[in-house]
Amino acid sequence: MIGKVGSGKVGSDSTFPFFLSLFGRRGKWSLTLLFLTLLFLAAILVAGCTTAPPAPAPRPPAPEAASLPPRFQMEPWSALPGWGEDAIEEIWPAWLVSCRAMLARPAKRDAWKEPCDAAARVDAGERAAVRGYFEAWFSPWSVAFPDGRTVGLVTGYYEPLLRGSLTRQGEFAVPLLAAPDDLLTVDLASLFPELKDKRVRGRVDGKRVVPYWTRAEIARGAAPTEGKALAWVADPVDAAFLQIQGSGRIELPDGQVMRVGYADQNGHPFRSIGRVLIDRGELTREGASMQAIRAWARRNPDKLRELLDQDPSYVFFRDVPPPVPGTIDATIDGPYGALGVPLLAGRAIAVDPRSIPLGAPVWLATTRPLSDAKLERLVMAQDTGGAIRGSVRADFFWGFGDDAGQQAGRMKQDGSLWLLWPKGRTPPL
Repeated sequence: MIGKVGSGKVGSDSTFPFFLSLFGRRGKWSLTLLFLTLLFLAAILVAGCTTAPPAPAPRPPAPEAASLPPRFQMEPWSALPGWGEDAIEEIWPAWLVSCRAMLARPAKRDAWKEPCDAAARVDAGERAAVRGYFEAWFSPWSVAFPDGRTVGLVTGYYEPLLRGSLTRQGEFAVPLLAAPDDLLTVDLASLFPELKDKRVRGRVDGKRVVPYWTRAEIARGAAPTEGKALAWVADPVDAAFLQIQGSGRIELPDGQVMRVGYADQNGHPFRSIGRVLIDRGELTREGASMQAIRAWARRNPDKLRELLDQDPSYVFFRDVPPPVPGTIDATIDGPYGALGVPLLAGRAIAVDPRSIPLGAPVWLATTRPLSDAKLERLVMAQDTGGAIRGSVRADFFWGFGDDAGQQAGRMKQDGSLWLLWPKGRTPPL
């Protein structure tokens, strides 16, 4: 997939480009936000505080007035294409971990408590019982752009497997970095409640607060990354795509496998290297895919570093311990998304959380990559991503490994979404 910055996520994403999207596009708030944010950062520094990397969190993108706010319209169940044909019982583990996450959030518990409590009384192995449960407790709402359009873009992502080492040796020379100690994060909700989930990243240069280092600068050693390498891999393209996917697995020389997930980001806006190659005439819009970019890199090894540097965004990782055997997380066995729950292959999507509330069930109607074969099923909105912007926009999680990567890398389909929201309530956005 060519556009996703990590998951939370897998991450889906709440990083705002420092001094660009936030302060350059907020009208009368711009100068005030800039001044107060710098003042807030200065106070932190004077107090001698340190800022630890935050836990995985949604990373919403810069505002786009043309795609917000979403329009919701309540619909009958018959309006959902393929509703009666889905193997809907497959989603049950994903629904249960969404319930777990929602009930742990006091602000969301009121809306979700009754339907989640009722899930304990459902025969999860019976398709009709699961379908009847959702019909009894939820109402479908079509999702549209402000201008009424109900068709948007659906892409795909996956969890890759890379070969690597815990130490730099031989071919393994590309580091996967943990968040550096000098990376500062400011939660703007502490200044303005209406900016909930909005954050900026930066660093201190003398007495000034400046944007954090770009990808190119980090690659040249500008950031203090000594001792921050979680693992080393061989292929810089693999490392770049791992940052786009947001999580992955590393097969070590002794056969053991470690998992890494999104930890933080440098605050710069994501720029698609696929788009760069299209703009340069190296790839066509129709032929641009993860596979095509890999092929270009093999043909142009001397140009690869310069291409990767065109994306200033840089994702830092954390070591993700395996799930406890026998738990529902172990049953799902997927990477953790922005909601903080494991993602079930084929049943999770990344969304723009300004449009689709994280944790909610969503009916997805799209097609499979490079075909018109229908892909219509119930999925869970459990992740975000820096390139997942707008009301009718989804990133479909294909799962783990090369086969999933083949599907994800080619997926650029039209699609529509229906939000399933607790009956008797109105979607909050």
